[in-house]
Amino acid sequence: MPNIRTRLLVVLVVLFGSLTVAGPTPATAAPLPDSLWFDETPLTVRSGRFVDGNGREVVLRGYNVSGETKLKENNGLPFASTADAKKSATALRALGGGNSVRFLLSWAYAEPVRGQVDTGYLAKATDQMRAFLDAGIRVYPDFHQDLHSRWLFDTDSWYTGDGAPKWAVDLGDYPDEYCGICPFWGQNITSNEAVKQSTYDFWHNEYGLQDAFLDTAQKAMTYLRQNLTADRFTGVVGFDPYNEPHAGSYDSGQTSRTWERDVLWPFYEKFRARMDAAGWQDKPLFAEPNLFWNANLDFQKQEGGLLDAGTLGPRYVFNTHFYDQKAISGIFMWGKAADGQYAGDFGTVRDRAAATGTTAIISEFGHPLTGSVSGKAPTVYKAMYQALDSRVKGASWWSNPAGSGPVLSGSQWQWDIYNGRHHELMNDNPDKVQTSGDAWNGEDLSAVRLDDSGTPVLRQDARLLDRIYPSATSGTTVAFTYEDRSRDGSTTLTWNPVPSSLPNVAQLVGSGQYGLLLWHSNGGTAPTELHLPATFPTASTTVVSDLGTAYAPPSYGSATPVGVAAEPGGTGSRRLLLTDTDSGVLHYALVTNGATTAPSAALLTAARSELSTWAARNAG
Repeated sequence: MPNIRTRLLVVLVVLFGSLTVAGPTPATAAPLPDSLWFDETPLTVRSGRFVDGNGREVVLRGYNVSGETKLKENNGLPFASTADAKKSATALRALGGGNSVRFLLSWAYAEPVRGQVDTGYLAKATDQMRAFLDAGIRVYPDFHQDLHSRWLFDTDSWYTGDGAPKWAVDLGDYPDEYCGICPFWGQNITSNEAVKQSTYDFWHNEYGLQDAFLDTAQKAMTYLRQNLTADRFTGVVGFDPYNEPHAGSYDSGQTSRTWERDVLWPFYEKFRARMDAAGWQDKPLFAEPNLFWNANLDFQKQEGGLLDAGTLGPRYVFNTHFYDQKAISGIFMWGKAADGQYAGDFGTVRDRAAATGTTAIISEFGHPLTGSVSGKAPTVYKAMYQALDSRVKGASWWSNPAGSGPVLSGSQWQWDIYNGRHHELMNDNPDKVQTSGDAWNGEDLSAVRLDDSGTPVLRQDARLLDRIYPSATSGTTVAFTYEDRSRDGSTTLTWNPVPSSLPNVAQLVGSGQYGLLLWHSNGGTAPTELHLPATFPTASTTVVSDLGTAYAPPSYGSATPVGVAAEPGGTGSRRLLLTDTDSGVLHYALVTNGATTAPSAALLTAARSELSTWAARNAG
């Protein structure tokens, strides 16, 4: 079977490798505003990490842009205009602290007529993607689907879908859609026969549906490569072929695990061949397992996680989602999330990525911001970001930093500036105009909205979203933690206080936020980078590192071990740059906004001494 599959992939490359979509040959663009010599290099996967052209470990943090693609009101595009995309990109960088986005695309609008790719749609999508690339934000596109297609659903249905074009649905003699008693839209995946049968047909290439999708995907990728400048295309990290895959129905004797092995993974191999033919050879495929592989409800969980895919290596990324269905249900978890709530769940993601020989990304995570369970949101999000940063809970972190594991990349669902201002005719029904929330199946998860003046504003605590994280580490990350002091109503949540055994560090941090990174140097010449949130103005930021100490760090320079610079893209966001000149040495850097006035030299020296002793004992 593997040999036959290999021969088929070769035939696909030969057949489709010469397909192109008309477009100008991209020129080389000028450097991004505020970029420095070590910026704007391509990302690859190496030794289980994203790595840039300077050999630095890179962490991608950001948002999904956006669920608007699932709607018809803007014809399957994330934004109504390129101007809105630019406004959103600037806000995402400056307010949300993101350095990357998962950029949603729609098969339905890319191929509205079978065999005819709509280059007008691709042109608009490319323009909107370019807005993020020009803001210094890396992009990985995603052909998105939920419940297979909106055209499966009746005009008076409770639910809707997105993904496949109308012509693809018309080919199948599917039953009238019906979910029964389904209070959550996701139950359609396993309860709605129309969804199950149409999804099954896609995976089994009935009517040539999968072939048509792969053809369109290749043409879309070719268009993007041809119509982005070489510099901008460098900012495209890879491609997510298919959102939340599920079998629909299993064949007799088939299990979720064998379906991944015999159906899903061959699809990814085919898509990988299409990426290569489209000129994406050096960019990884973001492969999602069966969507229920890591469900935290026992009756939803299904065996999977690409267990039989072997070593994925640098051409693939282990790509998964995580939502706390217990918390969302309102039944199976009555209270709020606590310190370390998701350390085990996200630890499993780290373990699966390590077992497959690649890096991981959690490309969707989130929780409703309105409704009966929205009161859990502040703690659920804090616990999720905490688990992205480290697999050790806050109460144990200072005594076991070396257990942290790699810092995970992640994209929060979602960043939709039109939240609460939609005008979506649900399933084309003029009597069911959706305006509130995300305008899709009753969801409301956007971190952003527009105020009455048209300015993007956050809907969540800025302390939670705009975070310190190690965007690029010159060496190997040993451990990282960030105490954001985000709020649950009027309560400040502190899950990782500085221990009393480090009194000078505790005094320096006070009631402020802090981040602490430990890494082993690798002799690289590019500095280590930490994103600086807006709550860390340069004038009141304190850094304590074995490389040096600083209150109000100076501007970055090649001879400055601790310095601040703007992040590329001209959005006003900033970064802390830490330069070492050795190899194989343990370094640390504490960054805090706790000091309201310049701390004394004696306090800085004492705090540095405490951290040096602590780091050597616990992570050396």
